Amino acid sequence: MASVGVRKRENESVGSLLRRFTRKIQRSKILIEARGRQFRARSKSDFKKKKEALKRIQWQENMERLRKLGKIE
Repeated sequence: MASVGVRKRENESVGSLLRRFTRKIQRSKILIEARGRQFRARSKSDFKKKKEALKRIQWQENMERLRKLGKIE
């Protein structure tokens, strides 16, 4: 990620400096990128993926067995 910096000019007010900094941040799209990352879900580990797949397979087999027994439609 690129860094954005501003230096205070001679006889520049703090408000003006802050406005310049804010504009520079918005133009660099750093804020948009940071907000996008804020709520991004982390990818699952291989172990969790395998565990969920095994649970799903077991559930499907159980449902098929119950269908054959006539317990569910």
